[in-house]
Amino acid sequence: MTPILPVSSAFAPSPFVPVIVPTSKPACPGTEPNRTQLDSILNLCLERRASDVHLTGGLVPYFRIDNALLPIGDQPISEQEVDQMAQSLMTDHQRRVFTEKQSLDLAFFTPGRTRFRVNIFRQRGTVAMALRRLDDEFKTLGELNLPPQLGELGNFPYGLVLVTGPTGSGKSTTLATIIHQINLTRHCHIITIEDPIEYVHQNNKSLVRQRELFCDVPTFASALRAALREDPDVILVGEMRDFETIQAAIIAAETGHLVFSTLHTGDCVGSISRMVSVFSADEQVAVREQLSRTLRAVVSQRLILRADGKGRVPAVEIMLVNPAIANLIRLGDQRQIYSVMQTGSDDGILILDQSLAYLTAAGLIQREEAHKWSRDPSVFETRLRMAQKR
Repeated sequence: MTPILPVSSAFAPSPFVPVIVPTSKPACPGTEPNRTQLDSILNLCLERRASDVHLTGGLVPYFRIDNALLPIGDQPISEQEVDQMAQSLMTDHQRRVFTEKQSLDLAFFTPGRTRFRVNIFRQRGTVAMALRRLDDEFKTLGELNLPPQLGELGNFPYGLVLVTGPTGSGKSTTLATIIHQINLTRHCHIITIEDPIEYVHQNNKSLVRQRELFCDVPTFASALRAALREDPDVILVGEMRDFETIQAAIIAAETGHLVFSTLHTGDCVGSISRMVSVFSADEQVAVREQLSRTLRAVVSQRLILRADGKGRVPAVEIMLVNPAIANLIRLGDQRQIYSVMQTGSDDGILILDQSLAYLTAAGLIQREEAHKWSRDPSVFETRLRMAQKR
């Protein structure tokens, strides 16, 4: 197994070209000063190296710095100010969507051209915002401390590849990096379906078309079905949220397309259970059969605090579907899959405890921190001793 490569000071998303949020007309009257106020807050976010900003009426801003959520300053922001900040970011269409759904995702950039993704929502009857900073510099897999075998995932001719993990674990970064590598190396047609578009890819060797939910398409599932008539080679689905999207993704993979997507699940094996569980009992045998033929890989990742306290690094679990795992998926014997993964390092499979052992042996994370995330402490300690001898 190739050891994990050295890391940069932090792991954060890395867009390629900023996207300008279009405006159908100027922002609502009275919002301009509040956009200036928002830009000031986001500039402070950059100074403090925060990854996230939370704005709630009646409270001071909260910044997430190295995974700790901290109040910043002593001046609360009023409910009206938060509302007007949100209004300053929205187009007329987005305002209608927010009024109807009470929640909205979009992306924008500051005057300094730093990219942010934002979710605008309501809590206790007032508007609130959660903003995620996106780095403005593209990074390689090695610079992101991602295992090099992830670079091979874009070489499959067809099938389904999933990147899983909790919110904020860097799934979008991993997928964007893989798609970028495909764009640099393959002559193919890539279609992305996202909510919102976070990373804009310039055409290189590939033709890349990007579709945004509520702007270009109504749902992930409908966009996926339409994509099958658009001659794609590679399809990126931002998130598999429901039965219709999961079903459409499996069909797309089964009909000769390479499909990438994300799930909010805790580990690789759990992702299979999650996908199968959305189908009715009488359909699950057929779905397991489909997945055994089409699922190529599942990547599960989480971000771990660095030993020096400066940022986080990803611990990654990689399940490459070899014949043994495919047979277990078909049989529905998912409990045995992890046992197969423990002996599959020659196939490029990487278990979480091995990833944690590499990071600990390299001095990137503390042993105590690794134990918090370890699935089996005894396996972790064994793998750590092996890693330290290298």
